[in-house]
Amino acid sequence: MSAYRIEGASGEWEMVVGLEIHAQVVSNAKLFSAAPTEFGAEPNTQVSLVDAAMPGMLPVINGECVRQAVRTGLALAAKINLYSVFDRKNYFYPDLPPGYQISQFSQPIVGKGEIEIELEDGETREIGITRLHLEMDAGKSIHDMRADATFVDLNRAGVALMEIVSEPDIRSPAQAGAYIRKIRSILRYIGSCDGNMEQGSLRCDANVSVRRPGAALGTRCEIKNLNSVRFVMKALEYEALRQVEILEEGGEIDQETLLFDSQQGVTRTMRSKEESHDYRYFPDPDLLPLELDAAWVEELRQELPELPDAKKQRFMTEYGLSADVSGVLVGERETADYFEQVAQGHDGKLAANWVMGELFAALNAAGLDISQSPVSAAQLGGLVDRVADKTLSRRIAKEVFEIMFVNGGEADAIIEERGLEQVSDSGAIEAVVDRIIADNPDKVAEYKGGKDKLIGWFVGQVMKASQGKANPQMANEMLNKKLNG
Repeated sequence: MSAYRIEGASGEWEMVVGLEIHAQVVSNAKLFSAAPTEFGAEPNTQVSLVDAAMPGMLPVINGECVRQAVRTGLALAAKINLYSVFDRKNYFYPDLPPGYQISQFSQPIVGKGEIEIELEDGETREIGITRLHLEMDAGKSIHDMRADATFVDLNRAGVALMEIVSEPDIRSPAQAGAYIRKIRSILRYIGSCDGNMEQGSLRCDANVSVRRPGAALGTRCEIKNLNSVRFVMKALEYEALRQVEILEEGGEIDQETLLFDSQQGVTRTMRSKEESHDYRYFPDPDLLPLELDAAWVEELRQELPELPDAKKQRFMTEYGLSADVSGVLVGERETADYFEQVAQGHDGKLAANWVMGELFAALNAAGLDISQSPVSAAQLGGLVDRVADKTLSRRIAKEVFEIMFVNGGEADAIIEERGLEQVSDSGAIEAVVDRIIADNPDKVAEYKGGKDKLIGWFVGQVMKASQGKANPQMANEMLNKKLNG
């Protein structure tokens, strides 16, 4: 595998990265209260007495959040711990009313796992999962409403998060990006997190250090609250270079927590990095240990949907698609489902070409995702059939697709209404061919003089004269026969 190296004045360095992904659990209520979790609500309208840490209020575990965490662990091929414990992680911040966060430390609900990532050049790498634990989110401090005050919105306080911690197995920004996209895809496939990074339901902290290739691990810094894959990659690239410059100048890396300024493209110091003992973890006295039934866990395993890697292999086998094409189609579950509906009973390769070609381009231009497509999978499947059986030429098929995308409708109805059916009548095509040959004696002479590539020009003229309706294969064969006869 080709290695990502940072070229310093004194030689090569490599980055070592571990990521902590904070994924908001899909649930109608918070982790320890019945308060709703809807995004975009008015500030402080989704706060229970438990979330506000009022005296005497006790947390009650949300069983749906536990179920989603277990399903996620299973999808990550990780060990499910049948016995886990909730701890108090103690620190003070204005948007954390109790002065502690209920989390898991030494005994999380999910243990070690592993996922395989694939890079753009086709290389693969195994990234270890250290753990997945459940924890409650903090609220949100708002600093830009008044110059002399900070406002606090507790709508997020108590929302259930799954923190997915990787091993320090990542060695480049590209690997980090591939890892996050893979985790996000898995979460969205099983429906345990919507993966919306813009809304904050998927966030990432990155621990990064540098070292000489193969040397001992260096001192790490943590970059907090990265909310896009692009920002993660840019932050890692900048921070690794910053650390290399310090070390090459004879300095030492301070273990600290950083923020990434996405406008300037730089990291900035936030605070000195805490260690686990700084949080004074201890088991939460208000919550019993969580004990799971092995049969229930196995039941959840059996109920998991087909995951991206398995679906990719099936698409390659069942539809004869390449690894690259299959990889794109399975990236999002909605895209994979749409493609399968288009391909059902139709030409799989042709279906993939239309989904990844015309459909993706049209959706991108319109700013729509595939769930908002004006052309349904069944409608696109009908169009694919008319291309496969040569009712339509490729050019006319594109015209029909554009009509369907803008105005809706079925391919067959549009073809009939507008008289767009491909002409495959040999007599009709021969008449056009004869006319084109008769009208262009100079081109005929050039062709017969050795300019074989002019055959493409002749085919183009036939297609133009027939308004794109002539069967291009028949036109090509007839032209070859007459020009070479």
